[in-house]
Amino acid sequence: MAKTFEYGEQHLTASTALDIARGECKGVITEAVKQKVLKSYNDVAQIASGERAVYGINTGFGPLCTTRVSTEDLVQLQTNILMSHAVGVGDLLADELVRLMLVLKLQALTQGVSGIALETLERMIWMLENEVTPIVPAQGSVGASGDLAPLSHLFLPLIGLGQVNYKSQSQSAGKVLSQLGVAPIELSPKEGLALINGTQFIAAHAVQLVERLHNALTCADITGAMMIEGLKGSVKPFSPELHNLRPFPGNQYVAERIRTLLHESEVVYSHIGCARVQDPYSLRCMPQVHGASRNSWKHLRDMLEIELNSVTDNPVVFNHEHTISGGNFHGQPIALPIDYACIAASEIGNISDRRIYLSLEGDTPGVPKLLMKETGTNSGFMIVQYTTAALASENKGLCFPASADSIPTSLGQEDHVSMGSIGGRKALKVVSNTEQILGIELMCAAQAMDYHRPLKSGKKMEEVHAMVREHVPHIEKDQIMTDYMDATKALVKSGELTRAIDDLAQESEHQLDFDRY
Repeated sequence: MAKTFEYGEQHLTASTALDIARGECKGVITEAVKQKVLKSYNDVAQIASGERAVYGINTGFGPLCTTRVSTEDLVQLQTNILMSHAVGVGDLLADELVRLMLVLKLQALTQGVSGIALETLERMIWMLENEVTPIVPAQGSVGASGDLAPLSHLFLPLIGLGQVNYKSQSQSAGKVLSQLGVAPIELSPKEGLALINGTQFIAAHAVQLVERLHNALTCADITGAMMIEGLKGSVKPFSPELHNLRPFPGNQYVAERIRTLLHESEVVYSHIGCARVQDPYSLRCMPQVHGASRNSWKHLRDMLEIELNSVTDNPVVFNHEHTISGGNFHGQPIALPIDYACIAASEIGNISDRRIYLSLEGDTPGVPKLLMKETGTNSGFMIVQYTTAALASENKGLCFPASADSIPTSLGQEDHVSMGSIGGRKALKVVSNTEQILGIELMCAAQAMDYHRPLKSGKKMEEVHAMVREHVPHIEKDQIMTDYMDATKALVKSGELTRAIDDLAQESEHQLDFDRY
């Protein structure tokens, strides 16, 4: 493992967080950060032994913030907060999301204002490096006062409680620690609160969303360009002089990419001067629609990057005399961008479904109705569009913004919450549905392109067409399509299509940061 990342000192990005979670980069704590962490830990110890009441250090939590806790009960208080708040339900998070939560929490706690013990941080790194992954239910957070329930499940194993996934088996955390010769940690004052106060559940979902939506956006440009080839669409709507008149960065980026993908296409240039006046919106307006979704993606990435390098627990300990009980745990700053990105992902699937429908109409010279020469006995590709219609409709239902809702909790103390945790979960579901829609568009576009042979497409389009044909043959008789649909979704999700055109992105004059995350 060649790459390293210094927690608390270096700037964390979504891609670096994913690298650490996937074991492709090693997160370390430098000596300078250790000193910051130790100072904050000592500041909390001094507060805990003093007479002044400080929320979460020597008081109860939430509506019990005015209840003073005796010195002898402070350790038990931290254990109790993990146990009492571990009330998550529902499906279990995938290991990568859990590992991301650990990475993001490490980055937040190493800022040196949380009062955490160095031993606790080192145990979190040990869990990552030894693939002792806590088992965390997906539901239970309202996205304010931190992602309390999932983070409690995440950190129960520190004290020997809860369940972990170790060697592909769900096991008792205490049993695994014992097997590995590691003792549970005894939490010091404020540590339990520092661990569960924060937005790491929301942010971990947003990290995956940034990666997967970026890939889906690129695949949408590719499948859209293939449909222009297959349906003999015009390249004029992608002209730079047009988009200079309305210079949204995402629009310009998409227009240039599609122009480049269609460069030197014999198919496109075979019908210049034809009688068609203009194409339907799903072909003609790709820069405007795909571009708007790209602008949304960039907004999410930029807001998330701030969040990944922020302190989101409470209270914040500047020194033993200066603590602030504020609201940095509130998820609203990224809950809104997540909802925006969810809509952006849905729109990519929506316009892709329209292009699929368009490809079935039989209005393009040489391309048969339903993408098959002999229909009647054969239904052709008609029914795969039913699937994309169903997925596009499901996405629309999932687009209601989670952040538009708030239900008071904690006896009214926490009277406005972000619901960003729900937004993150459903946004990833929308992206998954969109990946499937794009995979089906790949099938339909490749089938349409076949009917223009022996004319050749552009170099990159030929490469992508060949990649599709490795998984899906040209089809002229009805057969079961599900295996092909699974294969093309996997091709989209894998990132192979994105990597196939990486060199085009590097040459783009309108790259404008759209290929960094």
